[in-house]
Amino acid sequence: MDVDYPPSAQEFRSRVKAFLGEHLPADWTGMGGLPEDEREAFRVQWRRTLGEHSMLAVSWPEQYGGAGLSLVEQVVLAEEFALAGAPQGSENDSFGIGMLGNTLIHLGTEEQKAHYLPKILSGEQRWCQGYSEPEAGSDLAGIRTSAVLDGDEWVINGQKTWTSAGHLADHIFLLARTDADAPKHRGITFLLVPMEQPGVEVRPIRNLAGYSLFNEVFFTDARTARSEVVGEVNDGWRVAMALLGFERGVTATTDAIRFRAELDRLFALARERGLTSDARVRDRLAWCHSRVEVMRFRGLQALTRSLAGQRPGPESAISKIIWSEYAQAYTELAMEILGPEALVPSGQRTGGLLQMPEAGTENSPLSWVETFLAARAGTIYAGSSQIQRNIIGEVLLGLPKEPRLDAGPFRELAASRSSQARG
Repeated sequence: MDVDYPPSAQEFRSRVKAFLGEHLPADWTGMGGLPEDEREAFRVQWRRTLGEHSMLAVSWPEQYGGAGLSLVEQVVLAEEFALAGAPQGSENDSFGIGMLGNTLIHLGTEEQKAHYLPKILSGEQRWCQGYSEPEAGSDLAGIRTSAVLDGDEWVINGQKTWTSAGHLADHIFLLARTDADAPKHRGITFLLVPMEQPGVEVRPIRNLAGYSLFNEVFFTDARTARSEVVGEVNDGWRVAMALLGFERGVTATTDAIRFRAELDRLFALARERGLTSDARVRDRLAWCHSRVEVMRFRGLQALTRSLAGQRPGPESAISKIIWSEYAQAYTELAMEILGPEALVPSGQRTGGLLQMPEAGTENSPLSWVETFLAARAGTIYAGSSQIQRNIIGEVLLGLPKEPRLDAGPFRELAASRSSQARG
């Protein structure tokens, strides 16, 4: 693991800091410091500014509208934006630019790159991800959404769930089963699908804090062109894993930065309530500090591997467990520090972000309660802790595999029950 960035990256870091100093408002504290009714307008204008200065996709080749820099510069930019509490774009850009755009650059056809990449960068197209399904969340290869060729079009039927920012998107990249007789990892195809068409319905999912970031997406004879396949037909699993690698690469070190900012808020909350001399509270705050440091060094380790050409592998299951279970632990401590205030919380809300409030959000009881409620889902989405521990045990430690419902007699039983349910 290398904890030092190369000189070229440090030079770029200085450029990013100068850019932020020049273009952010003088009194900037983060998106959470803006009045709620001004945030969307700022986000739109800020995205335009990022585009004008080639700060939206710095690791894309220049021929596709990027800055032609490396992954390490992309990570440096993400780190400095996280430290400044500045958004890197819209909610859908993480899917369009960070995931799909990078995947198309490496695995898409020239026609797909020429058609989609300019529209993704300009914001003309807003993308979301269609992976998880009601019966295939952590077991992604168990998807049932189907795509069948009808002339020059794929006809899609099925359901996706936990679709982040799906209500804001007009396109979705999804996994669909195109060969029901193939082994489940091999009969999947990666498709690009327009959402503004008959047969696509988006329904919001309301979470514990009262926000609707997630959605269900239903497909009833929805269609997309035969050519809208990334990679090869029935080779979607490989494409999906490559896309997840791009997602994890850039966020390798930024999660620790955001959790550090949250921990600073927690320290401030304990000081405000005179609890920093309480031995039990001090002990738990020290534990939180150690966990954030573990995340920081694991992020540097992942970045070192990425720069060496290694794609994220099963070891990422360790990081998933660490941050998701930490999120629940530190927000539980916040509830104890608040005490009765947590039952009738007041103050600024979080805005419904998935993990934590935006920078600049006031240190209010309500913001902590909403963050606590959002953290409950962290050990379920993006792979439950149980699944992550199976990966660690079976793949990293070489322990015997657990019996699977889709193998041997369990497969026959599942098929029988499925047949009975259909009719």
